[in-house]
Amino acid sequence: MTTLAHSMMTAARSADSGLTNPGELDRYPYAETPAVDRLGAPAWEGAESELGRVGRRATGSRGRGLHGQLVQQLGQMIVSGDLGADRPLVPEEIGQRFEVSRTVVRESLRVLEAKGLVSARPNVGTRVRPVSDWNLLDPDIIEWRAFGPQRDDQRRELSELRSTIEPLAARLAAGHGREEVQQRLSDMVGIMGHAMQQGDALTFSRADAEFHTLLIQIAGNRMLDHLSGIVSAALHVSGGPVTGCDRPNDVSLAQHGRIVDALAAGDGAAAEAAMRQLLTTHPEVERVVPAPREH
Repeated sequence: MTTLAHSMMTAARSADSGLTNPGELDRYPYAETPAVDRLGAPAWEGAESELGRVGRRATGSRGRGLHGQLVQQLGQMIVSGDLGADRPLVPEEIGQRFEVSRTVVRESLRVLEAKGLVSARPNVGTRVRPVSDWNLLDPDIIEWRAFGPQRDDQRRELSELRSTIEPLAARLAAGHGREEVQQRLSDMVGIMGHAMQQGDALTFSRADAEFHTLLIQIAGNRMLDHLSGIVSAALHVSGGPVTGCDRPNDVSLAQHGRIVDALAAGDGAAAEAAMRQLLTTHPEVERVVPAPREH
């Protein structure tokens, strides 16, 4: 195994695989006094929902402080429908509820506005926008949908998107890859094989994500390259075995190897065919709820 492969294995093992930081958001407890009633009680009132529990797990791994935690929490609430379209978001209420400063609220709402989730207009305030306005290719929104009621739709759409993007990228990448890039792809396959033998699903998934992201990046198409982050997000939150590379197995490993061989030979048709085979759906495998992405 190359130095690169060994380094990645070591880093993956030393990372926190729990993806959880208990009590991270609990350091910022909810306010006890109810907010002013505007169009009924805010959606964050009442008992903690399953969404809230997922939000606490996901934000714990982000390391973005109060700003990132609030973006995560509000984003999940909007995408889940707990904060419906045209719902007013009053900064004072948000700040009181989550016990954060006005600056944190303002910056968080700006991030959500950039993702198309909310809009801020003079004399109207900040309101939740309809789904048609969301940037559904944003990696955070992909993750939030994967944890919400739209989980199955997100899985299907990601699978369909990957089956369109990645075979094309594999064909274009044939002959484009420099020697060091070819070696890196081969390293990823080696890491995946070793991780599979060790029962290390986390390392396998990280190497798999790097493999697919790198392949798209060497396709020589800038528009495809722009989508590499989406594929990476899809691999992390697909929600279970949608494709042949969602769970470590010998067949998946061999198919990754065939892609590498085809790329090295400059055989675009073979690379495309191998990628299509790898992305073949396996509906007989039980679906599972995804784990949060790491940041």
